[in-house]
Amino acid sequence: MTEIRGVGIGQGVAQGPVVRMAEALPAPEKTASAAGADAERTRAREAVAAVAAELQERAETAGGAAQEVLEAQAMIAEDPTLQDEVDARIDDGGTAEWAVHDAFAGFKATLEAVGGYLGERAADLDDIAQRVLAHLRGVDAPGIPDPGHPFVLVARDLAPADTALLKLDQVLALITTDGGPTSHTAILAREKGIVAVVGAADAASLENGQQVIVDAAAGTVTTDPSAEELERAQVRADARAAAVDAPPSPGALADGTKIALLANLGKPADAAEAVARGAEGVGLFRTEFLFLSASQAPTVAEQRTSYRDLLSAFPGKKVVVRMLDAGADKPLAFLNDAHEENPALGLRGLRSLRASEDILREQLTALAEADAETEADLWVMAPMVTTVEETKYFTGLAREYGLKTAGVMVEVPASALLADRVLAHADFASIGTNDLTQYTMAADRMLGSVALFQNPWHPAVLRLVGEVGAAGARTSKPVGVCGEAAADPLLALVLVGLGVTSLSMAPAALADVRLALSERTLDETRRLAEIALAADDAAGARNAVAEAFTDLPSHQKETTS
Repeated sequence: MTEIRGVGIGQGVAQGPVVRMAEALPAPEKTASAAGADAERTRAREAVAAVAAELQERAETAGGAAQEVLEAQAMIAEDPTLQDEVDARIDDGGTAEWAVHDAFAGFKATLEAVGGYLGERAADLDDIAQRVLAHLRGVDAPGIPDPGHPFVLVARDLAPADTALLKLDQVLALITTDGGPTSHTAILAREKGIVAVVGAADAASLENGQQVIVDAAAGTVTTDPSAEELERAQVRADARAAAVDAPPSPGALADGTKIALLANLGKPADAAEAVARGAEGVGLFRTEFLFLSASQAPTVAEQRTSYRDLLSAFPGKKVVVRMLDAGADKPLAFLNDAHEENPALGLRGLRSLRASEDILREQLTALAEADAETEADLWVMAPMVTTVEETKYFTGLAREYGLKTAGVMVEVPASALLADRVLAHADFASIGTNDLTQYTMAADRMLGSVALFQNPWHPAVLRLVGEVGAAGARTSKPVGVCGEAAADPLLALVLVGLGVTSLSMAPAALADVRLALSERTLDETRRLAEIALAADDAAGARNAVAEAFTDLPSHQKETTS
Protein backbone atom coordinates (compact mmCIF):
# COMPACT_ATOMS: atom_id res chain seq x y z
CA MET A 1 0.00 0.00 0.00
CA THR A 2 1.23 3.48 -0.88
CA GLU A 3 -0.32 6.93 -0.57
CA ILE A 4 -0.24 9.52 -3.36
CA ARG A 5 -0.98 13.14 -2.48
CA GLY A 6 -2.70 15.83 -4.49
CA VAL A 7 -5.40 18.49 -4.06
CA GLY A 8 -8.80 17.10 -3.16
CA ILE A 9 -11.95 18.59 -4.66
CA GLY A 10 -14.87 18.39 -2.23
CA GLN A 11 -15.32 15.90 0.59
CA GLY A 12 -16.07 12.66 -1.22
CA VAL A 13 -14.39 9.26 -1.05
CA ALA A 14 -14.61 6.48 -3.62
CA GLN A 15 -12.89 3.23 -4.51
CA GLY A 16 -12.48 1.11 -7.61
CA PRO A 17 -10.13 -0.13 -10.33
CA VAL A 18 -7.97 2.29 -12.29
CA VAL A 19 -8.55 2.90 -15.99
CA ARG A 20 -6.07 5.24 -17.61
CA MET A 21 -6.99 7.81 -20.22
CA ALA A 22 -5.77 7.01 -23.73
CA GLU A 23 -2.57 8.72 -24.78
CA ALA A 24 -2.71 11.73 -27.07
CA LEU A 25 -2.45 11.41 -30.83
CA PRO A 26 1.19 11.47 -31.98
CA ALA A 27 2.49 14.85 -33.05
CA PRO A 28 2.74 15.33 -36.82
CA GLU A 29 6.16 15.72 -38.40
CA LYS A 30 7.11 18.91 -40.16
CA THR A 31 6.82 18.02 -43.84
CA ALA A 32 6.23 20.06 -46.95
CA SER A 33 2.68 20.23 -48.25
CA ALA A 34 1.98 18.57 -51.56
CA ALA A 35 -1.44 20.19 -51.88
CA GLY A 36 -0.41 23.84 -51.70
CA ALA A 37 -1.04 26.63 -49.20
CA ASP A 38 -4.60 27.45 -50.30
CA ALA A 39 -5.77 23.86 -49.93
CA GLU A 40 -4.05 23.46 -46.54
CA ARG A 41 -5.61 26.68 -45.25
CA THR A 42 -9.04 25.47 -46.31
CA ARG A 43 -8.50 22.10 -44.61
CA ALA A 44 -7.32 23.78 -41.37
CA ARG A 45 -10.19 26.25 -41.25
CA GLU A 46 -12.83 23.62 -41.98
CA ALA A 47 -11.42 21.38 -39.24
CA VAL A 48 -11.33 24.22 -36.71
CA ALA A 49 -14.89 25.23 -37.59
CA ALA A 50 -16.08 21.63 -37.19
CA VAL A 51 -14.43 21.32 -33.76
CA ALA A 52 -15.85 24.66 -32.61
CA ALA A 53 -19.32 23.56 -33.68
CA GLU A 54 -18.91 20.26 -31.82
CA LEU A 55 -17.81 22.07 -28.65
CA GLN A 56 -20.77 24.44 -28.92
CA GLU A 57 -23.13 21.48 -29.31
CA ARG A 58 -21.65 19.80 -26.24
CA ALA A 59 -21.99 23.08 -24.35
CA GLU A 60 -25.72 23.24 -25.02
CA THR A 61 -26.10 19.62 -23.92
CA ALA A 62 -24.07 20.06 -20.72
CA GLY A 63 -25.53 23.29 -19.31
CA GLY A 64 -24.33 24.99 -16.11
CA ALA A 65 -20.69 25.88 -15.57
CA ALA A 66 -19.73 23.24 -18.13
CA GLN A 67 -21.61 25.19 -20.79
CA GLU A 68 -19.64 28.35 -20.05
CA VAL A 69 -16.34 26.47 -20.16
CA LEU A 70 -17.13 24.74 -23.45
CA GLU A 71 -18.41 27.92 -25.07
CA ALA A 72 -15.11 29.56 -24.08
CA GLN A 73 -13.24 26.66 -25.69
CA ALA A 74 -15.22 27.08 -28.90
CA MET A 75 -14.20 30.74 -28.96
CA ILE A 76 -10.54 29.85 -28.39
CA ALA A 77 -10.66 27.39 -31.28
CA GLU A 78 -11.61 30.17 -33.67
CA ASP A 79 -9.44 32.88 -32.12
CA PRO A 80 -8.15 35.11 -34.96
CA THR A 81 -4.65 35.26 -33.44
CA LEU A 82 -4.36 31.50 -33.47
CA GLN A 83 -5.77 31.39 -36.98
CA ASP A 84 -3.07 33.85 -38.10
CA GLU A 85 -0.39 31.67 -36.49
CA VAL A 86 -1.70 28.60 -38.31
CA ASP A 87 -1.82 30.49 -41.63
CA ALA A 88 1.75 31.71 -41.16
CA ARG A 89 3.02 28.16 -40.77
CA ILE A 90 1.07 27.00 -43.80
CA ASP A 91 2.50 29.91 -45.83
CA ASP A 92 5.95 28.60 -44.90
CA GLY A 93 5.04 25.36 -46.68
CA GLY A 94 3.76 23.28 -43.78
CA THR A 95 0.76 20.96 -43.76
CA ALA A 96 -2.45 21.84 -41.95
CA GLU A 97 -1.71 19.11 -39.36
CA TRP A 98 1.73 20.45 -38.49
CA ALA A 99 0.60 24.10 -38.59
CA VAL A 100 -2.24 23.47 -36.12
CA HIS A 101 -0.02 21.40 -33.83
CA ASP A 102 2.82 23.92 -33.76
CA ALA A 103 0.67 27.06 -33.46
CA PHE A 104 -1.34 25.67 -30.53
CA ALA A 105 1.82 24.36 -28.86
CA GLY A 106 3.38 27.81 -29.05
CA PHE A 107 0.38 29.47 -27.47
CA LYS A 108 0.26 26.77 -24.79
CA ALA A 109 3.91 27.40 -23.92
CA THR A 110 3.15 31.09 -23.50
CA LEU A 111 0.34 30.37 -21.02
CA GLU A 112 2.44 27.85 -19.10
CA ALA A 113 5.20 30.43 -18.74
CA VAL A 114 2.72 32.87 -17.23
CA GLY A 115 1.63 30.17 -14.76
CA GLY A 116 -1.16 30.23 -12.19
CA TYR A 117 -4.73 30.47 -13.48
CA LEU A 118 -3.67 31.07 -17.08
CA GLY A 119 -1.20 28.20 -16.89
CA GLU A 120 -4.03 25.88 -15.96
CA ARG A 121 -5.83 26.92 -19.16
CA ALA A 122 -3.01 25.36 -21.21
CA ALA A 123 -4.68 21.94 -21.06
CA ASP A 124 -7.66 23.40 -22.89
CA LEU A 125 -5.42 24.25 -25.86
CA ASP A 126 -4.08 20.70 -25.92
CA ASP A 127 -7.60 19.33 -26.12
CA ILE A 128 -8.66 21.67 -28.94
CA ALA A 129 -5.51 20.89 -30.94
CA GLN A 130 -6.06 17.16 -30.49
CA ARG A 131 -9.63 17.44 -31.74
CA VAL A 132 -8.63 19.49 -34.77
CA LEU A 133 -5.80 17.06 -35.53
CA ALA A 134 -8.16 14.08 -35.25
CA HIS A 135 -10.59 15.78 -37.63
CA LEU A 136 -7.82 16.42 -40.16
CA ARG A 137 -6.69 12.79 -39.96
CA GLY A 138 -10.22 11.40 -40.11
CA VAL A 139 -9.92 9.55 -36.78
CA ASP A 140 -11.66 9.76 -33.41
CA ALA A 141 -10.18 12.19 -30.91
CA PRO A 142 -8.92 10.65 -27.64
CA GLY A 143 -11.75 10.61 -25.13
CA ILE A 144 -13.12 8.97 -22.00
CA PRO A 145 -12.52 5.18 -22.01
CA ASP A 146 -15.47 2.80 -21.77
CA PRO A 147 -14.31 -0.46 -20.16
CA GLY A 148 -17.86 -1.68 -19.56
CA HIS A 149 -17.74 -1.37 -15.75
CA PRO A 150 -17.42 1.39 -13.13
CA PHE A 151 -13.87 2.71 -12.81
CA VAL A 152 -11.54 5.36 -11.41
CA LEU A 153 -10.32 7.51 -14.27
CA VAL A 154 -6.65 8.52 -14.27
CA ALA A 155 -5.48 11.16 -16.73
CA ARG A 156 -2.78 13.79 -17.14
CA ASP A 157 -5.60 16.31 -17.17
CA LEU A 158 -9.13 16.17 -18.46
CA ALA A 159 -10.50 18.39 -21.19
CA PRO A 160 -13.66 20.36 -20.41
CA ALA A 161 -15.42 18.71 -23.38
CA ASP A 162 -14.85 15.32 -21.75
CA THR A 163 -15.49 16.34 -18.14
CA ALA A 164 -18.79 17.93 -19.13
CA LEU A 165 -20.18 14.65 -20.45
CA LEU A 166 -18.74 12.14 -17.97
CA LYS A 167 -21.06 9.23 -17.24
CA LEU A 168 -21.47 9.62 -13.52
CA ASP A 169 -22.76 6.05 -13.14
CA GLN A 170 -19.47 4.74 -14.56
CA VAL A 171 -16.77 7.16 -13.40
CA LEU A 172 -16.39 6.53 -9.67
CA ALA A 173 -13.64 9.10 -9.18
CA LEU A 174 -11.13 11.19 -11.08
CA ILE A 175 -7.38 11.51 -10.57
CA THR A 176 -5.19 13.89 -12.59
CA THR A 177 -1.43 14.26 -12.49
CA ASP A 178 -1.59 17.90 -13.62
CA GLY A 179 -3.86 20.82 -12.86
CA GLY A 180 -4.81 22.56 -9.66
CA PRO A 181 -7.83 23.71 -7.65
CA THR A 182 -8.75 26.38 -10.25
CA SER A 183 -8.33 24.18 -13.33
CA HIS A 184 -11.39 23.48 -15.44
CA THR A 185 -11.22 19.86 -14.36
CA ALA A 186 -11.50 20.92 -10.72
CA ILE A 187 -14.27 23.44 -11.40
CA LEU A 188 -16.42 20.97 -13.34
CA ALA A 189 -15.71 18.08 -10.94
CA ARG A 190 -16.92 20.29 -8.10
CA GLU A 191 -20.07 21.23 -10.00
CA LYS A 192 -20.88 17.62 -10.89
CA GLY A 193 -20.05 16.28 -7.46
CA ILE A 194 -17.33 13.95 -8.80
CA VAL A 195 -14.85 12.67 -6.23
CA ALA A 196 -11.54 14.06 -7.48
CA VAL A 197 -7.89 14.52 -6.56
CA VAL A 198 -5.99 16.78 -8.96
CA GLY A 199 -2.33 17.66 -9.28
CA ALA A 200 -1.27 14.22 -8.00
CA ALA A 201 1.99 13.92 -9.95
CA ASP A 202 2.82 10.45 -8.63
CA ALA A 203 -0.45 9.09 -10.06
CA ALA A 204 1.46 8.68 -13.33
CA SER A 205 2.65 5.34 -11.89
CA LEU A 206 -0.87 3.92 -11.48
CA GLU A 207 -1.68 0.95 -13.71
CA ASN A 208 -4.90 -0.23 -15.33
CA GLY A 209 -6.87 -2.49 -13.01
CA GLN A 210 -5.04 -1.38 -9.86
CA GLN A 211 -7.40 -0.92 -6.90
CA VAL A 212 -7.36 2.52 -5.27
CA ILE A 213 -9.20 4.61 -2.70
CA VAL A 214 -9.64 8.25 -3.73
CA ASP A 215 -10.13 10.48 -0.67
CA ALA A 216 -10.90 14.05 -1.72
CA ALA A 217 -11.25 15.25 1.87
CA ALA A 218 -7.67 14.23 2.63
CA GLY A 219 -6.35 14.86 -0.90
CA THR A 220 -4.94 11.34 -1.10
CA VAL A 221 -5.02 8.27 -3.34
CA THR A 222 -4.35 4.98 -1.53
CA THR A 223 -3.11 2.20 -3.77
CA ASP A 224 -3.69 -1.53 -3.17
CA PRO A 225 -5.68 -0.89 0.04
CA SER A 226 -6.44 -3.60 2.60
CA ALA A 227 -9.94 -5.04 3.07
CA GLU A 228 -10.26 -3.05 6.29
CA GLU A 229 -9.37 0.20 4.55
CA LEU A 230 -11.84 -0.51 1.75
CA GLU A 231 -14.58 -1.15 4.32
CA ARG A 232 -13.84 2.09 6.19
CA ALA A 233 -13.89 4.06 2.95
CA GLN A 234 -17.23 2.51 1.98
CA VAL A 235 -18.75 3.45 5.34
CA ARG A 236 -17.67 7.04 4.76
CA ALA A 237 -18.96 7.00 1.19
CA ASP A 238 -22.34 5.63 2.30
CA ALA A 239 -22.64 8.25 5.03
CA ARG A 240 -21.81 11.04 2.62
CA ALA A 241 -24.26 9.74 0.00
CA ALA A 242 -27.02 9.60 2.61
CA ALA A 243 -26.25 13.13 3.76
CA VAL A 244 -26.11 14.55 0.23
CA ASP A 245 -29.29 12.77 -0.88
CA ALA A 246 -31.23 13.74 2.23
CA PRO A 247 -33.60 16.71 2.00
CA PRO A 248 -31.49 19.86 2.50
CA SER A 249 -31.39 21.08 6.08
CA PRO A 250 -30.12 24.31 7.63
CA GLY A 251 -26.38 24.45 8.12
CA ALA A 252 -25.27 23.40 11.59
CA LEU A 253 -22.28 21.97 13.40
CA ALA A 254 -22.37 18.60 15.15
CA ASP A 255 -23.10 20.33 18.47
CA GLY A 256 -26.09 22.18 17.02
CA THR A 257 -24.37 25.54 16.43
CA LYS A 258 -26.18 27.20 13.52
CA ILE A 259 -24.09 28.28 10.52
CA ALA A 260 -26.27 29.72 7.78
CA LEU A 261 -25.47 28.37 4.31
CA LEU A 262 -26.25 30.92 1.62
CA ALA A 263 -25.82 31.21 -2.15
CA ASN A 264 -23.73 33.52 -4.30
CA LEU A 265 -25.84 34.59 -7.29
CA GLY A 266 -25.16 36.66 -10.38
CA LYS A 267 -28.68 37.09 -11.75
CA PRO A 268 -32.28 36.41 -10.63
CA ALA A 269 -32.58 33.37 -12.91
CA ASP A 270 -29.98 31.59 -10.74
CA ALA A 271 -32.31 31.61 -7.74
CA ALA A 272 -34.19 28.40 -8.63
CA GLU A 273 -31.08 26.21 -8.42
CA ALA A 274 -30.07 27.79 -5.11
CA VAL A 275 -33.49 27.07 -3.60
CA ALA A 276 -33.45 23.48 -4.92
CA ARG A 277 -30.03 22.87 -3.32
CA GLY A 278 -31.19 24.11 0.06
CA ALA A 279 -29.70 27.59 0.22
CA GLU A 280 -31.02 29.37 3.30
CA GLY A 281 -30.95 32.65 1.44
CA VAL A 282 -28.49 34.74 -0.56
CA GLY A 283 -25.18 35.85 0.90
CA LEU A 284 -24.03 37.73 -2.19
CA PHE A 285 -26.11 39.01 -5.07
CA ARG A 286 -23.87 40.71 -7.61
CA THR A 287 -25.73 43.61 -9.19
CA GLU A 288 -23.07 44.03 -11.90
CA PHE A 289 -25.06 41.89 -14.36
CA LEU A 290 -27.42 44.84 -14.84
CA PHE A 291 -24.60 47.23 -15.65
CA LEU A 292 -21.70 45.46 -17.34
CA SER A 293 -23.32 45.00 -20.75
CA ALA A 294 -24.94 48.44 -20.78
CA SER A 295 -23.64 51.61 -22.37
CA GLN A 296 -25.51 53.63 -19.76
CA ALA A 297 -26.83 52.89 -16.30
CA PRO A 298 -30.13 50.95 -16.18
CA THR A 299 -33.16 52.90 -15.04
CA VAL A 300 -34.65 52.62 -11.57
CA ALA A 301 -37.62 50.77 -13.06
CA GLU A 302 -35.36 48.24 -14.82
CA GLN A 303 -33.40 47.63 -11.64
CA ARG A 304 -36.56 47.34 -9.52
CA THR A 305 -37.91 44.58 -11.77
CA SER A 306 -34.73 42.51 -11.44
CA TYR A 307 -34.46 43.01 -7.69
CA ARG A 308 -38.12 42.12 -7.26
CA ASP A 309 -37.64 38.88 -9.21
CA LEU A 310 -34.74 37.97 -6.93
CA LEU A 311 -36.42 38.84 -3.65
CA SER A 312 -39.62 37.03 -4.63
CA ALA A 313 -37.70 33.74 -4.81
CA PHE A 314 -36.74 33.96 -1.11
CA PRO A 315 -39.80 34.94 0.94
CA GLY A 316 -38.89 35.32 4.60
CA LYS A 317 -35.21 34.59 3.93
CA LYS A 318 -32.14 36.78 4.05
CA VAL A 319 -30.99 38.22 0.73
CA VAL A 320 -27.74 40.23 0.79
CA VAL A 321 -27.39 42.55 -2.20
CA ARG A 322 -24.01 44.07 -2.96
CA MET A 323 -24.11 47.51 -4.47
CA LEU A 324 -22.43 47.92 -7.85
CA ASP A 325 -18.80 46.82 -7.59
CA ALA A 326 -17.21 48.47 -10.60
CA GLY A 327 -13.65 49.40 -11.40
CA ALA A 328 -10.42 47.34 -11.58
CA ASP A 329 -11.37 44.26 -13.66
CA LYS A 330 -14.94 45.56 -14.20
CA PRO A 331 -14.64 49.04 -15.72
CA LEU A 332 -17.78 50.95 -16.74
CA ALA A 333 -17.56 53.81 -19.17
CA PHE A 334 -20.50 55.70 -17.67
CA LEU A 335 -19.16 55.36 -14.12
CA ASN A 336 -15.40 55.76 -14.36
CA ASP A 337 -13.72 55.92 -17.76
CA ALA A 338 -10.51 57.59 -16.59
CA HIS A 339 -7.34 55.59 -17.23
CA GLU A 340 -5.63 54.39 -14.07
CA GLU A 341 -2.13 52.94 -13.91
CA ASN A 342 -3.16 50.49 -11.19
CA PRO A 343 -6.96 50.20 -11.16
CA ALA A 344 -6.99 47.53 -8.41
CA LEU A 345 -5.74 50.30 -6.10
CA GLY A 346 -7.78 53.05 -7.70
CA LEU A 347 -11.34 54.29 -7.94
CA ARG A 348 -13.33 51.10 -7.48
CA GLY A 349 -16.15 49.78 -5.30
CA LEU A 350 -17.67 52.32 -2.94
CA ARG A 351 -15.06 54.89 -3.95
CA SER A 352 -16.38 54.80 -7.50
CA LEU A 353 -20.00 54.99 -6.35
CA ARG A 354 -19.31 58.02 -4.18
CA ALA A 355 -17.79 59.75 -7.20
CA SER A 356 -21.08 59.10 -9.06
CA GLU A 357 -23.52 59.18 -6.17
CA ASP A 358 -26.56 59.35 -8.43
CA ILE A 359 -25.86 55.72 -9.50
CA LEU A 360 -25.74 54.63 -5.85
CA ARG A 361 -28.91 56.53 -4.96
CA GLU A 362 -30.77 55.01 -7.91
CA GLN A 363 -29.74 51.53 -6.77
CA LEU A 364 -30.93 52.20 -3.25
CA THR A 365 -34.21 53.62 -4.57
CA ALA A 366 -34.86 50.53 -6.71
CA LEU A 367 -33.97 48.18 -3.87
CA ALA A 368 -36.23 50.00 -1.41
CA GLU A 369 -39.14 49.83 -3.87
CA ALA A 370 -38.55 46.13 -4.57
CA ASP A 371 -38.27 45.47 -0.83
CA ALA A 372 -41.66 47.09 -0.24
CA GLU A 373 -43.26 44.76 -2.82
CA THR A 374 -41.78 41.48 -1.55
CA GLU A 375 -41.36 39.48 1.67
CA ALA A 376 -37.65 38.69 1.69
CA ASP A 377 -35.37 40.00 4.43
CA LEU A 378 -33.29 42.43 2.39
CA TRP A 379 -29.75 43.32 3.51
CA VAL A 380 -27.59 45.71 1.49
CA MET A 381 -23.82 46.09 1.57
CA ALA A 382 -21.17 48.32 0.08
CA PRO A 383 -18.12 46.86 -1.70
CA MET A 384 -14.49 47.71 -0.97
CA VAL A 385 -15.06 49.63 2.25
CA THR A 386 -11.73 50.75 3.67
CA THR A 387 -12.46 53.25 6.46
CA VAL A 388 -14.85 53.89 9.33
CA GLU A 389 -15.92 57.12 7.59
CA GLU A 390 -16.93 55.18 4.47
CA THR A 391 -18.94 52.82 6.66
CA LYS A 392 -20.83 55.69 8.27
CA TYR A 393 -21.45 57.25 4.86
CA PHE A 394 -22.99 54.12 3.33
CA THR A 395 -25.05 52.93 6.29
CA GLY A 396 -26.42 56.44 6.78
CA LEU A 397 -27.40 56.66 3.12
CA ALA A 398 -29.06 53.23 3.16
CA ARG A 399 -31.13 54.14 6.20
CA GLU A 400 -32.13 57.38 4.49
CA TYR A 401 -33.91 55.15 1.96
CA GLY A 402 -35.58 53.04 4.64
CA LEU A 403 -33.35 49.99 4.24
CA LYS A 404 -33.10 48.57 7.74
CA THR A 405 -30.03 46.31 7.45
CA ALA A 406 -26.88 47.85 5.98
CA GLY A 407 -23.41 46.37 6.09
CA VAL A 408 -20.02 46.41 4.43
CA MET A 409 -17.70 44.09 2.61
CA VAL A 410 -14.33 43.55 4.27
CA GLU A 411 -11.89 43.11 1.39
CA VAL A 412 -8.85 45.09 2.46
CA PRO A 413 -6.62 44.73 5.53
CA ALA A 414 -7.53 48.23 6.76
CA SER A 415 -11.18 47.41 7.38
CA ALA A 416 -10.28 43.99 8.82
CA LEU A 417 -7.88 45.51 11.34
CA LEU A 418 -10.47 48.12 12.38
CA ALA A 419 -13.42 45.71 12.21
CA ASP A 420 -14.67 46.50 15.71
CA ARG A 421 -14.92 50.20 14.81
CA VAL A 422 -16.46 49.41 11.42
CA LEU A 423 -19.04 47.15 13.06
CA ALA A 424 -19.93 49.87 15.53
CA HIS A 425 -21.72 51.51 12.59
CA ALA A 426 -22.51 48.61 10.24
CA ASP A 427 -25.16 45.98 10.93
CA PHE A 428 -22.97 43.19 9.57
CA ALA A 429 -19.74 42.43 7.74
CA SER A 430 -19.20 40.12 4.78
CA ILE A 431 -15.64 39.06 4.01
CA GLY A 432 -14.68 38.83 0.35
CA THR A 433 -11.77 36.42 0.60
CA ASN A 434 -10.77 36.78 -3.07
CA ASP A 435 -9.94 40.47 -2.75
CA LEU A 436 -8.79 40.22 0.86
CA THR A 437 -6.19 37.70 -0.31
CA GLN A 438 -5.20 39.94 -3.21
CA TYR A 439 -4.58 42.97 -1.04
CA THR A 440 -3.01 41.09 1.86
CA MET A 441 -0.55 39.26 -0.37
CA ALA A 442 0.04 42.17 -2.79
CA ALA A 443 -0.83 39.81 -5.66
CA ASP A 444 -3.13 41.02 -8.44
CA ARG A 445 -6.00 38.56 -8.95
CA MET A 446 -5.77 39.04 -12.70
CA LEU A 447 -2.02 38.48 -12.98
CA GLY A 448 -1.03 34.89 -13.63
CA SER A 449 2.62 35.45 -12.70
CA VAL A 450 1.68 35.92 -9.03
CA ALA A 451 -1.19 33.43 -8.91
CA LEU A 452 0.65 31.24 -6.40
CA PHE A 453 0.20 34.02 -3.83
CA GLN A 454 -3.56 34.06 -4.41
CA ASN A 455 -4.41 31.47 -1.76
CA PRO A 456 -6.92 32.19 1.06
CA TRP A 457 -5.30 29.45 3.16
CA HIS A 458 -2.37 31.76 3.88
CA PRO A 459 -2.13 32.37 7.65
CA ALA A 460 -1.85 36.13 7.07
CA VAL A 461 -5.26 36.13 5.36
CA LEU A 462 -6.76 33.84 7.98
CA ARG A 463 -5.48 36.05 10.79
CA LEU A 464 -7.36 39.00 9.26
CA VAL A 465 -10.50 36.86 9.00
CA GLY A 466 -10.05 36.07 12.68
CA GLU A 467 -9.86 39.79 13.50
CA VAL A 468 -13.23 40.35 11.84
CA GLY A 469 -14.74 37.26 13.48
CA ALA A 470 -13.59 38.40 16.92
CA ALA A 471 -14.95 41.90 16.31
CA GLY A 472 -18.28 40.42 15.30
CA ALA A 473 -18.45 38.43 18.52
CA ARG A 474 -17.59 41.50 20.64
CA THR A 475 -20.20 43.68 18.95
CA SER A 476 -22.82 40.90 18.52
CA LYS A 477 -22.85 41.52 14.77
CA PRO A 478 -23.00 38.74 12.15
CA VAL A 479 -19.89 38.05 10.05
CA GLY A 480 -20.17 36.15 6.78
CA VAL A 481 -17.79 34.98 4.08
CA CYS A 482 -18.88 35.25 0.46
CA GLY A 483 -15.56 34.63 -1.32
CA GLU A 484 -14.50 31.38 -2.98
CA ALA A 485 -12.98 30.21 0.31
CA ALA A 486 -16.45 29.41 1.66
CA ALA A 487 -16.93 26.70 -1.00
CA ASP A 488 -13.93 24.69 0.23
CA PRO A 489 -15.40 22.34 2.89
CA LEU A 490 -12.15 22.08 4.83
CA LEU A 491 -11.47 25.81 4.75
CA ALA A 492 -15.11 26.48 5.66
CA LEU A 493 -14.50 24.71 8.98
CA VAL A 494 -11.47 26.91 9.64
CA LEU A 495 -13.50 30.04 8.83
CA VAL A 496 -16.18 29.02 11.33
CA GLY A 497 -13.46 28.42 13.90
CA LEU A 498 -12.29 32.00 13.27
CA GLY A 499 -15.72 33.39 14.17
CA VAL A 500 -17.59 33.42 10.86
CA THR A 501 -21.35 32.93 11.36
CA SER A 502 -22.50 32.35 7.76
CA LEU A 503 -21.00 31.00 4.56
CA SER A 504 -22.07 31.93 1.05
CA MET A 505 -20.98 29.99 -2.04
CA ALA A 506 -21.95 28.67 -5.46
CA PRO A 507 -25.09 26.51 -4.97
CA ALA A 508 -23.28 23.36 -6.17
CA ALA A 509 -20.93 23.55 -3.15
CA LEU A 510 -23.68 23.65 -0.51
CA ALA A 511 -24.07 19.88 0.04
CA ASP A 512 -20.37 19.20 0.72
CA VAL A 513 -20.00 22.18 3.04
CA ARG A 514 -23.20 21.24 4.87
CA LEU A 515 -21.83 17.72 5.41
CA ALA A 516 -18.42 18.94 6.60
CA LEU A 517 -20.05 21.22 9.17
CA SER A 518 -22.27 18.42 10.46
CA GLU A 519 -19.18 16.34 11.33
CA ARG A 520 -17.45 18.87 13.60
CA THR A 521 -18.23 20.75 16.80
CA LEU A 522 -17.48 24.42 17.38
CA ASP A 523 -14.56 23.53 19.65
CA GLU A 524 -13.12 21.32 16.89
CA THR A 525 -13.39 24.08 14.29
CA ARG A 526 -11.57 26.40 16.66
CA ARG A 527 -8.82 23.82 17.04
CA LEU A 528 -8.53 23.52 13.25
CA ALA A 529 -8.32 27.31 13.01
CA GLU A 530 -5.47 27.37 15.54
CA ILE A 531 -3.62 24.75 13.51
CA ALA A 532 -4.01 26.80 10.32
CA LEU A 533 -2.83 29.99 11.99
CA ALA A 534 0.25 28.24 13.35
CA ALA A 535 1.50 27.37 9.84
CA ASP A 536 4.05 29.43 7.93
CA ASP A 537 2.38 29.34 4.51
CA ALA A 538 -0.79 28.38 2.67
CA ALA A 539 0.30 24.86 1.74
CA GLY A 540 1.44 24.16 5.28
CA ALA A 541 -1.86 25.41 6.69
CA ARG A 542 -3.98 23.27 4.39
CA ASN A 543 -1.90 20.13 4.86
CA ALA A 544 -1.86 20.48 8.64
CA VAL A 545 -5.61 21.02 8.82
CA ALA A 546 -6.29 18.13 6.43
CA GLU A 547 -4.23 15.80 8.61
CA ALA A 548 -5.94 16.98 11.80
CA PHE A 549 -9.37 16.70 10.16
CA THR A 550 -8.72 13.08 9.24
CA ASP A 551 -7.52 12.24 12.76
CA LEU A 552 -10.58 13.72 14.49
CA PRO A 553 -13.52 11.36 15.14
CA SER A 554 -16.41 11.98 12.75
CA HIS A 555 -19.63 12.79 14.60
CA GLN A 556 -21.52 12.08 11.38
CA LYS A 557 -20.09 8.58 11.29
CA GLU A 558 -20.95 8.02 14.94
CA THR A 559 -24.59 8.83 14.34
CA THR A 560 -24.91 6.67 11.22
CA SER A 561 -23.06 3.59 12.40
